[in-house]
Amino acid sequence: MKKNIHSKSYLVQQQQTIFNYIRQAVVVLSILSLFPHFSKAQTYKLMRFEEDYSALADSTRHGYQKLKYSSLTADGKLWLSMGGEARLEYVDFNNEDWGRVKLGHNNFLLQRYSVHADLHFGTRLRLFTQLRSALQHGRKNGSRQIDEDQLNVQNLFIDGTLFKQNNKSVLIRLGRQELDYGSGRLISVGEGPNARRYFTGAKLAYNSSKVNIEAFAMMADTIRPGIFDNKPSKQVNLWGAYGKFIIPQQANLDLYYIGIYRDRSAFEEGIAQETRHTLGARVWKYGGGFIYNLEGAYQFGSFGQGKISAWTASVDIGYLFENTVLKPSINLRNDYISGDKKAGDGNLQTFNPIYPKGGYFGFSPQIGPVNLIDIHPYATLDLLPKLKMQVDVVFNWRHTLQDGLYRPSGSFNLPGSASRKRYIGAAYLANFTYAASKQLSLVTGIQYFKTGAFIEDIISTPKNGIFFNSRIAFKF
Repeated sequence: MKKNIHSKSYLVQQQQTIFNYIRQAVVVLSILSLFPHFSKAQTYKLMRFEEDYSALADSTRHGYQKLKYSSLTADGKLWLSMGGEARLEYVDFNNEDWGRVKLGHNNFLLQRYSVHADLHFGTRLRLFTQLRSALQHGRKNGSRQIDEDQLNVQNLFIDGTLFKQNNKSVLIRLGRQELDYGSGRLISVGEGPNARRYFTGAKLAYNSSKVNIEAFAMMADTIRPGIFDNKPSKQVNLWGAYGKFIIPQQANLDLYYIGIYRDRSAFEEGIAQETRHTLGARVWKYGGGFIYNLEGAYQFGSFGQGKISAWTASVDIGYLFENTVLKPSINLRNDYISGDKKAGDGNLQTFNPIYPKGGYFGFSPQIGPVNLIDIHPYATLDLLPKLKMQVDVVFNWRHTLQDGLYRPSGSFNLPGSASRKRYIGAAYLANFTYAASKQLSLVTGIQYFKTGAFIEDIISTPKNGIFFNSRIAFKF
């Protein structure tokens, strides 16, 4: 009885600590959002090094604008731009992994902080550096790689413009850097999770008004939770090229090749060395009226002594009523992602999402983009000028019965070859985003996962999952 009382007391104390953090953060960030000169900033980019404040050189700068553009020499050729982010997220999970891990109620706090400096040496050379801290407090089963990395260098690179004429340029970038391509299906910076991804290597990019082509060779570190303790891979394990072609008033086209090497990859087929090549294409159009995103990819290579042959196809179509009250949009998405056809034969047909966007199937998916068929209708509404709502329903089936379930990162989770059930379950989601200003935003969402026949077949006492999160973020 005493143990139960102490347990409840600890839980109450933990919740109070979390709510105190949130209350303090709301007060501080709300005060910061009131500064009028902040409103003059440009829209912040997903990757902060893509922001360009050179236009401030010809203006009279005060306060915040001096932070974004500060001339260090009389001729203005050497200048510095600085910025950062503070993000606080409360997470409340009931029945993670549908009750298999028997954690019940699991609530915790995530924090992320970053600062960066962008030093320009004229118009063709610059040095960009960014420090990032990702912290986790209160998760019963400890931190995941996506939760905690106490202090790390997120970006540290030098880039030079080798050629520039009119709207055409060739750039080379060397060092630690973030990557994000297309819809985030295969290479994403991972903005949703607390600890964003980074790579170390070289990238060569050609840019014009209608064409962007990048070739890269990278090393991916092993993420550890401490201070400057991430383990470098010491070998190139990610390489490829990504091309984006913009056709005015028509469809946009992406073409890509991605190669990976991993010493140890785990699938239901087994654990082995993996070399995999991906060829893919994407056709897309966003904006008012008819919108769509069509993507397909094929993978080949080797898994141990066996061969890889895997594929994915996605159709996402919708309509944005841009000139209607509330500006509603309606979409229907359908994904097919291959799984292994025959367990134990040494060959592998399981698709590898490589470095996927964590929230590709909702803001807190429990199922990753591997061995999956889904039907995903969703809709958005602009409830207020600064408040957007999105509602989703995602129905999930296994693509093949000889393969199991995988996590959002693509890592193996639950074996499935012993079950003949295909239907995994359905997720029902509602998400609200309030953009108080360009600097300050609040995102709140709730998800309910109703288990299907497959989950009920492989877990002895399955439970429906409920997820809630609330995130406040401030950028400068």
